[in-house]
Amino acid sequence: MKRFYKAFIFVSGLLLAATAQASEPLVTAEWLQDNLKNSSVRVIEVSVDTGVYERGHIPGSGNLNWHVDLVDPVRRDIATREKFQEKLQSLGIDKDTTIVLYGDNNNWFAAWGAWVFDVYGLGDQVKLLDGGRKLWEAKGLPLETNTSEFKVTKLELPERDNKLRARFTDVLAVAEGKNDHHLIDIRSKDEFSGKVFAPEGVKELSLRAGHIPSAVNVPWGTIVKEDGTFKSPDEIKAIYAAKGIDGSKPVITYCRIGERSSHTWFALKRILGYDVKNYDGSWTEYGNAVGVPITNVSGTVWTGK
Repeated sequence: MKRFYKAFIFVSGLLLAATAQASEPLVTAEWLQDNLKNSSVRVIEVSVDTGVYERGHIPGSGNLNWHVDLVDPVRRDIATREKFQEKLQSLGIDKDTTIVLYGDNNNWFAAWGAWVFDVYGLGDQVKLLDGGRKLWEAKGLPLETNTSEFKVTKLELPERDNKLRARFTDVLAVAEGKNDHHLIDIRSKDEFSGKVFAPEGVKELSLRAGHIPSAVNVPWGTIVKEDGTFKSPDEIKAIYAAKGIDGSKPVITYCRIGERSSHTWFALKRILGYDVKNYDGSWTEYGNAVGVPITNVSGTVWTGK
């Protein structure tokens, strides 16, 4: 009887741990490995390198191609409700599905995917695999090349929640001192100062270098560990508090095209619970706008070369 009781306590503990982690914004590689065959969990890859999924992915996972599935192919915008809904239905996602997103490049585009899910009302169902593909591969965990098939659902998405998205006019109001929000530029120090227009090896998309006035610079990598996992909530909170950001007023995050800033958005909103919007227009939009203020301490000038 004692042996049975101990076994019951052990199994109950595992179930409680799994349930607790499923309710958090992050899941560990170990938790995910234990839940790969859980029919209520759907794993989805969202990687910068859209071909990496075919070369090997977490067993049973689906794929969202950010070039196609998360954007409008004509307008510079996120996917329409109808298009996104149809894609999620084909991935077997329903209103009760726990959705675990992961990807390469420290989950940049997986976090962007999480933001799009949030805009369409599924934010509470979405988790990030802490450490993403980088950690999964480093641990030598299994990958497969088979393409999974899913039972199509009848999921219905609500209309977009535009309160989760900062637009150009919102950011300009902050730059001109008309709106009391914190602006966080998560790009590198050289991008922020105006020394460079874009990261090395990345296509230049803006005509001006620098940053939006009043923004503070907290590069996205500041809040992650060497293995790609997020630092603890207390550590993340302290990093932003040192920059005067403590959750007492709304925050807007931005980067170059909106994907790296989603990583910071996820940390601030989902992990710390702050009021945060992502500006997906980011520096590509703002840095090309006519007649708006910028700060460029390096004085770099675009020459067209």
